[in-house]
Amino acid sequence: MEKSAVSKSVPGCLVRINALYSQLRESEKKVADYIRLDFEKVIHQSITEVAETVGASESTVVRLCKALDYRGFQDFKIHLAQEYREPASQIHEAIGKDDDALAIKKKVFESDLLAITETLKVLADEPFLKAVILIAKANRLEFYGTGGSGSVAMDAQHKFLKIGKKSSAHADADLQAMSASLLGTGDVAVGISHSGGNKEVLDALEIAKKCGASVIAITNYGRSPITKISDVVLFTAAGETAFKSDALSSRIAELVILDALWTAVAFEDYDRSSECIRRTREATASKKI
Repeated sequence: MEKSAVSKSVPGCLVRINALYSQLRESEKKVADYIRLDFEKVIHQSITEVAETVGASESTVVRLCKALDYRGFQDFKIHLAQEYREPASQIHEAIGKDDDALAIKKKVFESDLLAITETLKVLADEPFLKAVILIAKANRLEFYGTGGSGSVAMDAQHKFLKIGKKSSAHADADLQAMSASLLGTGDVAVGISHSGGNKEVLDALEIAKKCGASVIAITNYGRSPITKISDVVLFTAAGETAFKSDALSSRIAELVILDALWTAVAFEDYDRSSECIRRTREATASKKI
């Protein structure tokens, strides 16, 4: 895979703020709220004006910019201005209890499309390529997730098994821990957690890492616990929905990342992947009507 053929993706300023928001200090949240509310005005303000407007210190503004991976306030403003000049993504309205079925249909589609578009912005090239290489070379591949992310893990296992990767998916905490304890050098554990703080998944990944396996995380939050124990972190950018426990958009974003990984890994050894797909299709053909 030639690096020259890969473009560098740059996460948007507002996307980064949304991803990190829950992890910010209260003083930083005040600055973030102001930027999100009136980012067009912030582009033309000095750091002193922003700090005075929100009642925070200039050091708080700088700290927020650095937490978002910018060199400082001026660097942040340059990128914010570039983002503002580009066509802005239309943020869908939250689903309301008075919405009819057609309004809900429209908003759900908009939400899922937005999750995909914004995830592409925050999915940096270097960690994605590293994940592809780790998975392509893996002796064994394990996926861990609970709830909605558990179904995503099952889908990933199904995909990678079709191209000949020995893989399993576990949503049960005990099975996750047992599976992780049997991994070793050359194996890969993939933890899927929107919040990045799921204890069962974290415990399994920690066990896997102690056993010598490489750890890949798929999560939405940059300062979450899962990022601290992972060798590679792939970020989604899915906003919360009216049905937070269902994490509708986050599942879509996770699935798209895994689809991209699966395709890239398959093309690392195209002939072998094609042959494995042929054989697995033949093996299941008799079970279809």
